[in-house]
Amino acid sequence: MDISSLIQTIAISALPVIFAITLHEAAHGYAARHFGDTTAWVAGRISLNPLRHIDPFGTVLLPLLLFIVNSPFLFGWAKPVPVNFGRLRNPKRDMLWVAAAGPAVNLLMALGWAVLLKLAIVMPFNAYTRPLAMMSEMGIGINIMLMVLNLLPLPPLDGGRIAVSLMPFSMAVRFSQLERWGIPILLLLSFTGVLGSVMWPFVAMFKSLIILLFQFN
Repeated sequence: MDISSLIQTIAISALPVIFAITLHEAAHGYAARHFGDTTAWVAGRISLNPLRHIDPFGTVLLPLLLFIVNSPFLFGWAKPVPVNFGRLRNPKRDMLWVAAAGPAVNLLMALGWAVLLKLAIVMPFNAYTRPLAMMSEMGIGINIMLMVLNLLPLPPLDGGRIAVSLMPFSMAVRFSQLERWGIPILLLLSFTGVLGSVMWPFVAMFKSLIILLFQFN
C-alpha cells in the first residue's frame, strides 16, 4: 500500500475507530452513575467527547500498528472510566450492567453505521457516497470486533466482569485475580493468532445478521 492510500484509509477509519473505543468507555460511566457510583461523573469522565477518553497507545498507536501489519482484527482501548464497584447500590449484581453497557453501545453503533451504509447504497452516486460507504463498513466491523472482544470471559474485559458478577462469591474472588494478567494474555493471544481464531466465528455471525437485517447484497 502506497503512502497516499494509507493516509486515505487512516482518514476513513479514524472516526469509526475513535468513536467505537471512546463511546464504549463513556457508556460504562453513564451506567455506573445510573446504578449509584458517581466516581466517573465527579472526575469529568462521563462525556461523549472522544478527547476525554483517548489513550495515545490503546486508541491510536495499537490500532494503527495492527492495521499496518494487516492483522485480521483491529482492537484497542481508551482510558478506562473509573468505576468504584463498591459504591454501586448492589455491587455484585450491578457490575453486570455496568460491564455490559460498553458492548451494548458497540452493538448500537454497528447498527447505526449499517443504517448509514444502507443510505450510501440507495443514494444517487456522488462524491460522498463511496467515502461514506467505506467509513460505514469500517464502523460496522470495528464495533462488532470490539463487542465480541469485550465479551470474552477474561478480566479485565467486560465479559470477565460479567462472569464475576454471575459466579458464586468465592469463585468470583479467585477468578477476578486474573485481572492483573488480562492485558498481557490478550496481547499474547492476539499476536499468536489464537485470539482471531476464537473471535472470528462470532464476528462473522454478527456481520451475517446485519447483512440479513439490512438486506445488503
